[in-house]
Amino acid sequence: MGSATTGHQALATEQTKRALDRERYKLAARIGKALATPMTVLSFVWLILLVLDLTRGLSPLMSRLNYLIWGAFVLQFLVEFVVTSRKLAYLRRNWLTAVALLLPAARVLRVFRTVRVLGALRGARLVGVVSRANRGMRALGSIMGRRGFGYVAALTVLVTVAGAAGMYAYECGVPGSDMDSFGSALWWTAMLLTTMRSDYFPRTPGGRLLCLLLATYGFAVFGYVTATVASFFVARDADTDEGEIAGAHQLDALRQQIEALRRAVEGLSSRGQAA
Repeated sequence: MGSATTGHQALATEQTKRALDRERYKLAARIGKALATPMTVLSFVWLILLVLDLTRGLSPLMSRLNYLIWGAFVLQFLVEFVVTSRKLAYLRRNWLTAVALLLPAARVLRVFRTVRVLGALRGARLVGVVSRANRGMRALGSIMGRRGFGYVAALTVLVTVAGAAGMYAYECGVPGSDMDSFGSALWWTAMLLTTMRSDYFPRTPGGRLLCLLLATYGFAVFGYVTATVASFFVARDADTDEGEIAGAHQLDALRQQIEALRRAVEGLSSRGQAA
């Protein structure tokens, strides 16, 4: 009797836990939906502030705006973390966001004045570039639901600008560097992403690592763009009667010929039966 009661209590506890998890999931979904539009706008603004910070520095007003946006993202992260029932899974999915949100706090607390191990400041700068670019990618994906060629083109522009800002911050002022302006860094990054390369190779460790990330993205996107352009010309060739590849016109003509042949066979068969 006691074991049955214990079993019912355990079942009731499990059902209550599942119901609570469902309510938390619904609450998290409602919060995410309510914050989607403003956080998307703030993501783009934050990325623009990063580019300005790396290339020309921020004015006091822009610096305050930067920290206000950072505070909004921290608040969003904490709310989502408290609401979700699977906290470890949430941290695994958003570990890069968590690190990016810790960096401004480290700057405020002047942690990097005492921690100089392995060039922590420059490494933090790279993490900041990658994390904010990643947030910008998510924002772009939420705006452009269909992940087609337009999305890839817009994403490439975003990566080019952010990557150029990072390369300029790393390589500007380095002896022998060709990146003496943001324009030159932008041109170099564009050449890298189009796989055309240039004669300049980054001198700093952070610049080399960022160059590797940009080259990897460029290699993947170049294959996609090549396939898209090829499919465009193949489709145009298939739509002409003289095309080498069978397209809609050729298939329609073949279908009509088969239908005519079928009717002719049926006509001959009916005549044979009548005779």
